[in-house]
Amino acid sequence: MKSESLNNNSQNEKLKELISYVAKHSPYYQEIFRENEIDLTSIRSAVDLAQLPFTTKDDLAKQNDAFLCVPKSNIADFVTTSGTMSDPVAFYLTDADIERLANNESESFRCADGSSNDIYQLMTTIDKRFMAGLAYWMGARKMGAGMIRVGPGAPFLQWESIQRFSPTVLIAIPSFIPRLLDYAEANGIDFAASSVKSVICIGEPIRNADFTLNELGKRITSQWNVKLYSTYASTEMGAAFTECSEGKGGHVNPDLLVLEVVDEAGDAVGEGGLGEVVVTTLGVEGMPLLRYKTGDLCNVYYTACSCGRTSARLGPVVGRKQQMIKFKGTTIFPPAIFDVLDMVKEIELYQVVISKNEYGNDEITVLLPIQLSNPAFKEMLHSLFKSRLRVSPLLEFITAQELTFRIYKQEKRKPDKLIYI
Repeated sequence: MKSESLNNNSQNEKLKELISYVAKHSPYYQEIFRENEIDLTSIRSAVDLAQLPFTTKDDLAKQNDAFLCVPKSNIADFVTTSGTMSDPVAFYLTDADIERLANNESESFRCADGSSNDIYQLMTTIDKRFMAGLAYWMGARKMGAGMIRVGPGAPFLQWESIQRFSPTVLIAIPSFIPRLLDYAEANGIDFAASSVKSVICIGEPIRNADFTLNELGKRITSQWNVKLYSTYASTEMGAAFTECSEGKGGHVNPDLLVLEVVDEAGDAVGEGGLGEVVVTTLGVEGMPLLRYKTGDLCNVYYTACSCGRTSARLGPVVGRKQQMIKFKGTTIFPPAIFDVLDMVKEIELYQVVISKNEYGNDEITVLLPIQLSNPAFKEMLHSLFKSRLRVSPLLEFITAQELTFRIYKQEKRKPDKLIYI
């Protein structure tokens, strides 16, 4: 408990520095403090943050540059959010912020059992204004590990790089791994004999709420003897929650983030409770945030992990508040739909389309390759959906080429597995 107390003291000091910093430099928070008549000296610990209102995605979008605390001439890197549910928001990083990213990611790699002896293969973009790609490269460099920057897709190049450079860890969107294995099997590549020992999975959950592997996680590990580590992060927080070897939730770095998980009323949930993730970013120079509501729903755990770490942990993202679907009287989050589709080995590509009917009710359509459009397959899939979710979406079949084009758009940084129209 001594280490936990030291962490709390360090975090409290960083929080007081943050409050003083934004009071001097952030036009947005200066106005918030004035409007709410905040006594800045009263905010001395994470508990005291409850005096402040939440910061929302709408606030960021509407007053983007008002959050900037330094002249733009001091900005070293310009990035944007992924814009999953709305237009991308700009984020500005100073040299100090980039160094903070490096520190975060090197600690995240270590949490996932990484070391300077590892070679990482990056299967995500490092360009297109993507903060995470830069963070991964900086983190490996900070830790003294090697990095192969292959980028997304391109199974041939991925395997050529694996065979040429012998990476030990892949950094990838997990739904790409089955495609990688299918390519290996079709081309006579002995992936079981490769140098790869683990995969750091980003952007998609690989576990259920009880920490067991979900269908995508089971699909990967049933084919390939690799260790999976889940991560959860966002551009706004400029930090990551990363799993340790225990696989019991992503650990927060208390020197970089103050974590809150709150219910609909904005009150903190207890041990194991489900709520919206709220973060306050510590040590950020360009665009620090206070009580930022991510929109992501996770279970939170405050008890010490069996790995020995005492930091709070987050379970997998159950869903996003903005992505909650009410379909035929049933509340569904997209990951539940993905989980059903990932159970079926024949399904290599899919896209889930959410729309409104003429009565304003949610409709769900799953786009699948046309070669799967036989009556027996459709009946099997409808039955599977009903057994798992109680309802079944509309199935629509298009050519694999068109579906690939819809999912893997050149201008996007991640596969478009889910779209709203």
